[in-house]
Amino acid sequence: MTEGYDHGEPRRPFDLDSAPEPEPEENPFIEDSPVEPERPPWEEPQQRHPPAAHEPSPAYAAEDVVEAEEPELEEEPDELEEQPLKEEPFAEAPAELKIEPEPEPEPEPEPEPEPELEADSEPELAPEPDHAPAGLRIPDGYRTLEGEPSGGQRSVAVVVSRFNGEITNELLKRALDELERAGVMRSAITILTVPGAFELPLAAMALGKTRRYACVVALGCVIRGETRHFDYVASEAASGLQLAALETGTPVSFGVLTCETRAQAEARLDRAADAVRSALEMADVFSKLRAAAAG
Repeated sequence: MTEGYDHGEPRRPFDLDSAPEPEPEENPFIEDSPVEPERPPWEEPQQRHPPAAHEPSPAYAAEDVVEAEEPELEEEPDELEEQPLKEEPFAEAPAELKIEPEPEPEPEPEPEPEPELEADSEPELAPEPDHAPAGLRIPDGYRTLEGEPSGGQRSVAVVVSRFNGEITNELLKRALDELERAGVMRSAITILTVPGAFELPLAAMALGKTRRYACVVALGCVIRGETRHFDYVASEAASGLQLAALETGTPVSFGVLTCETRAQAEARLDRAADAVRSALEMADVFSKLRAAAAG
């Protein structure tokens, strides 16, 4: 079955080759630009603007390469060859790699040397502490008499035993040093020696009865032995010296060492200075008492 077209010619279906091509319509907005006809989807569209033909580049020939002219090197003068090479300093390491040396410790100051004592000069004796420290406090508003360990114009008697002479010699030396420090003149000091500590009370009583001495200092040393002799001597020496002071009214100080060993006695040699200060203090307070009673 065939259909008729406007052209009056019968056509078979899908007979596209025999159909006349329609004239392209002109686009009023673009000059001389024909409108392409519609193509069926199975036909490839033609390129609207085909690329320009690429002209092949001529073949590369090694003979055509123009070698670059190398500049001619000027000959260096011979003086450069004779010059010695300069040693370049080593480049410093970067700051990050530099290792700072550890600071050296400051040297400790040397101790100052102690001043040397001259051969003729004697070392100054340090002031002795209070021989009888105590926490006694007397309330205000009361009349108080208190003595001081000062020599002044006083005369002092010292009675010392010869037994255990190595110890009593040192006791006598320290007692005399303390008397001199207190201001007692040598001419005002009388030294009386006895055989042993048992004879000290009798000698102290005899000195006190003369009324010539402001005080008496008794020095001796008793060391315990194998028998009970130590007990009797030490006891009678202490009680006899106390009795001598009571009978005469003259202050008598107890400077007798009663020790178990010789080492204990050597460690207590300062007891002689304590006895001197005690005697001088009692003599001073007695002087103030007589002045107060007379006034």
